[in-house]
Amino acid sequence: MRALAVLGLAACATIAASQFVWAASAASPQAEPKLKEIRIASEGARPPYNYLENNELAGFEIDLGQALCQRMNITCHFVMQDWDSMIPGLLNHQYDAIMAAMEISDEAREKIAFSDPYARMPSAFVAARKSEFKDLTPAGLADKAIGVVSGGAHQVYVEDIYNKSDIHTFPTLEDAILDLAEGRVDVVMGDKDEVTDFLDKNKEGQCCRMIADVPRDPAYFGEGIGIGLRKEDKDLKSMFDKALASLKADGTFAKIRGKYFKFEIN
Repeated sequence: MRALAVLGLAACATIAASQFVWAASAASPQAEPKLKEIRIASEGARPPYNYLENNELAGFEIDLGQALCQRMNITCHFVMQDWDSMIPGLLNHQYDAIMAAMEISDEAREKIAFSDPYARMPSAFVAARKSEFKDLTPAGLADKAIGVVSGGAHQVYVEDIYNKSDIHTFPTLEDAILDLAEGRVDVVMGDKDEVTDFLDKNKEGQCCRMIADVPRDPAYFGEGIGIGLRKEDKDLKSMFDKALASLKADGTFAKIRGKYFKFEIN
């Protein structure tokens, strides 16, 4: 009987010890299964961020996404998704992340989380090629005519900050620059990528040149573009943030950016 009791106590101790080891192992981050593969959605309709090339997704975000996944040591598959279904598809677990030139905003944050921003598009002033503006502050452009696209952040910004200027709104950036060429406005303000694209690719753009960046104000122009993620996927967000910081630190990000943009975007 005494031997049986000893054996019983030993068995109980063994079971308790194994339960302790299991519990400790389960609580340890190292015990979590390592993420091996994820799916990233993009639209394929916003060059140079994302576009279709030979019916496959290509562009800045695709190259950046592959570099991020390589740095995280996981396999990434890009899938094409239309814009209106982008966030619903993420929440329905059709894919694990979004890289589709999606602006970080309070509205989007109500549904999803974001990585640290990987792009902050500068705004730029454009003027006639022969013009000489040395002071582009609100005081320097007082009583000058500024052209902007109507209904967007630039209109709100100039109406608030350049409130002593004569603000002209236009349906498109092209319309604004055409009026600039005709001397009906003194300067135009727009997103630097759109300004660069128009001046480089259109004959009408020969009239004008970029003269300076607009000081970035997140209150008007937002926090930038980030990777969309489900709120519960905190570990994946941490992985993306660390990989992005690593790519920036060793110059890889700059090399990828240089393929698609002639200027800094971060």
